[in-house]
Amino acid sequence: MKRIFEIDPWVIKSRTLTPEDKRLQESLTAIGNGYMGMRGNFEEGYSGDHLQGTYLAGVWYPDKTRVGWWKNGYPEYFGKAINAPSFIDFGLTLNGVKIDLATLQPSDFSLELDMHQGLLTRSFVVEAGGAKVRLTFQRFLSNEIKEAGLIKLTAEALTGTATLTATPALDGNVVNEDSNYEDGFWQPLGENSEAETIQLITKPNPFKVPQFSVLLKQHTTLNGQPLQGTASATSGRVQREASFTLAAGETAELVKTVIVVTSRDVASEDQGEAAAKLMAQALDAGWTGLLDAQTAIWAKRWALSDVVIDGDDAAQQGIRFNIFQLFMTYYGEDKRLNIGPKGFTGEKYGGATYWDTEAYIVPMYLATTKPDVTRALLQYRHDQLPGAYHNAQQQGLAGALFPMVTFNGIECHNEWEITFEEIHRNGAIAFAIKQYTDYTGDESYVNETGIDVLVGISRFWADRVHFSQRQGQYMIHGVTGPNEYENNVNNNWYTNTMAQWTLQYTLARLPKADKAVVEKLAVSDEEKAHWQDIIDRMYFPEDKDLGIFVQHDTFLDKDLRPASSIPADQRPINQHWSWDHILRSPYIKQADVLQGIYFLNDRFTREQKEKNFDFYEPLTVHESSLSASIHAILAAELGKEDKAVELYARTARLDLDNYNNDTTDGLHITSMSGSWLAIVQGFAGMRDNDDQLSFKPFLPKDWTHYSFKILYRGRTLAISVTREGTDIALVAGPALTVVVNGKAVALPGAER
Repeated sequence: MKRIFEIDPWVIKSRTLTPEDKRLQESLTAIGNGYMGMRGNFEEGYSGDHLQGTYLAGVWYPDKTRVGWWKNGYPEYFGKAINAPSFIDFGLTLNGVKIDLATLQPSDFSLELDMHQGLLTRSFVVEAGGAKVRLTFQRFLSNEIKEAGLIKLTAEALTGTATLTATPALDGNVVNEDSNYEDGFWQPLGENSEAETIQLITKPNPFKVPQFSVLLKQHTTLNGQPLQGTASATSGRVQREASFTLAAGETAELVKTVIVVTSRDVASEDQGEAAAKLMAQALDAGWTGLLDAQTAIWAKRWALSDVVIDGDDAAQQGIRFNIFQLFMTYYGEDKRLNIGPKGFTGEKYGGATYWDTEAYIVPMYLATTKPDVTRALLQYRHDQLPGAYHNAQQQGLAGALFPMVTFNGIECHNEWEITFEEIHRNGAIAFAIKQYTDYTGDESYVNETGIDVLVGISRFWADRVHFSQRQGQYMIHGVTGPNEYENNVNNNWYTNTMAQWTLQYTLARLPKADKAVVEKLAVSDEEKAHWQDIIDRMYFPEDKDLGIFVQHDTFLDKDLRPASSIPADQRPINQHWSWDHILRSPYIKQADVLQGIYFLNDRFTREQKEKNFDFYEPLTVHESSLSASIHAILAAELGKEDKAVELYARTARLDLDNYNNDTTDGLHITSMSGSWLAIVQGFAGMRDNDDQLSFKPFLPKDWTHYSFKILYRGRTLAISVTREGTDIALVAGPALTVVVNGKAVALPGAER
C-alpha cells in the first residue's frame, strides 16, 4: 500500500514530485473522453523514468505472437493498443535553460486532477538566468468535441527578466514498451508545417487486420492571438517555435488546441479537411466554452451516478475516482467500443476487451446510465459472434467461444492457460444477457438478438464437456477457473456451474424467442435433449463434511494454509514467488467458487454461502483487482460488516493506494465498478430477483451516512442510509413497490 496523493472528496492532488513515483503519478492522473486518453505525462517533457502514453479508442495493432514453439489453434497475433502520436508536447526553455523537472529542482509544486470535469492542473516555480517563473499547465479532453484536446500554459514572471521559448509540437515517433520486437507500429504519411498537421498509418501486417490512419492538427495562441514563430517539420513530427519575454509581474497565456481524427471515422484522404472543420469549431468555442460544456456534461453524469459518503473522506474519494475513470473510458457513445482493463492509462492488457465487462461493469452501468448504454455492450459481443465461432473452430469445437482478449472478436491473447483454458468467460457473457433482461424488463434483446449468442455458447459447452462412463456424469477437464493461480485443472466448480446454467437459461429462453430467429438457429429436439441430459448429469466437486463446493477435483489435496501465514515481505506473491510455487500453493487470486455464488445468489442457502465464504476467503490473496468487490458483497450479505468494509476499502482505493504494487503501468479500469457494487449490492443489499427490487442496508460504523441514485425500469430512485434508518424516494417515474429489510414499501409515482 502506497498513498502519494492527498485525501480530498473531489480532487486528486499532491504537493510533491518524487521521481521514483513518477509512473504511479502518471497512472493516477490519466484522463480520457471515451474517444482518446492519456497518462499524466508532463507537457514540457521529462527525461527521467516514465511511461509516455497516449491512446486512441479502437485503434490497435496485431503484434506477431512470440512463442517458443507453435501450438495448433494458437492465436497468430497479440492485439495491442498502440501508443498513439503525442500531442501534449510543449517544450520550454527559460533564459536558455531547458525546463525538465528530472534535472531542475522546482519549488511550490502542485498537481491536481479535478473530478468535477476532468481538468488536470500542474503548477511549479523554476529559476534560471536570474529569473523566477511560475508555470501552470492545464489540460482536458473535450466531451463536447470528442476529437479535441486542449492545453493551457500560463507563465508568470515572479522576479527578473524571463525569456521563454515555447515549442508546441505533434510527435508521431512513438513506440510501445511492450512491443514484442521492439519496433514502432506507426509509419509517417506526411507532415505539413504550415497547416501544423501530421498524418500516420499503422504499418502493414500479415493478418488481414485493417490499417489505421490518424491525422493530428494543432493551433496555438499567445495571449489570444495566433502564435507567431518558426514552423518546421521532420519525419512524423511538426513543431512551432516562438520566444517571448516577461518582466517581473507580467503574465503570458498560451493555449494549444489539438484535433485528432482517425480512419475509424474519417477516410485517410478526408482527414485534413475534417480536422480543419473541427479545429474551427473548437477555436470558435474556445477554452472557456469547451470547459464550460465539459463541466455541464459531467454535472449530468454525476447527478445520476454520484455516491455520497459522510464520515470517511478516503472512502468518498475512492469511489468517485473509480466512477470518474470508468466514465472517462466509456459512456456508450460509440457502440463499436468496449472497456479495456487499463482504459487509456497504460499499455498492459493491450487495451483489449476481457470478460471483466460482462462480469463487473454491466450491473453498475445498468443502474447508472440509460439502458441503451448496456445494450450497446451486449450488441458489441453479438456483432463479434462470427469471431467467437472461429475461435471455437480453431480448437476443434462446435459453437461459439468468445475470446478472453479481443478487439474484433478473434482471440488475440498469447498465454495458453488463458487463451485455451479460461473458457469460463463464455458464462459471464451469457449471464450479462440475463442481467440486462431481468433488470430492465426488456426482453426484446434476448428474444431477437441475444438468443443467437446463448445458442452459440450452449453449443460450445455441449461439445466441450465429456461424459465419464465411470462416474456416469458430464465433466469439463483442462481449464483455468477465475482463480488464475491454478491452471489446467479438472472440473472447476465455477466453470461447470456456469456451463450448466447457460444451458438451462438457453432452453428456458428458446420458446419465448422470435420464431424466425429460432428457426434459423435450427436447434433440434435431439440437441435440446442432449443439453438437458448435461444439465441433469453435470458433475460438481463438493465436500459434504465441510459443507463446501470444492474449487476443483484435487483442491483439497493441497497444503491448505491461510493467506495470513504468508510472510509480509513475500506479498504480493506474484511478484516474489516462481510460477511453479504459486501453482502448487492453495492461494486464490480472486473469487472463484464465490464468483459463482455471487452470480447465482438466489440459488444458495445462507448456510452454503457462509461455509464457502469462511473456507475460501482466508485462502484468498486478493491479487486480482477483481477480487475484493465480490468478497465485500458476500461479506455484507452475511453480516460480516468489518470484513465488508475492509474489502470495500481495498476495491475503492486499489489504485489510489497501489495495494498490489502494480498501478505504475496503468489503472485497473474494469474493476473500478467494484466499489460501486460493494456499496450498492453490498452495504445497501440491493437485489433484483423475480421482478422484485429489494434492499437490506447497513451503515459502516465509521460512516454517518451514504446515499446514491439508481435508474430502474424508467424510474430514478434515491437511496439514503443513516443511523436513523433507510429512506428510499422515487424521484422520477411510475409508482413502484420495493422491499426494504423484508417489508414491502410502496413508492408513489413522481413526475419527471
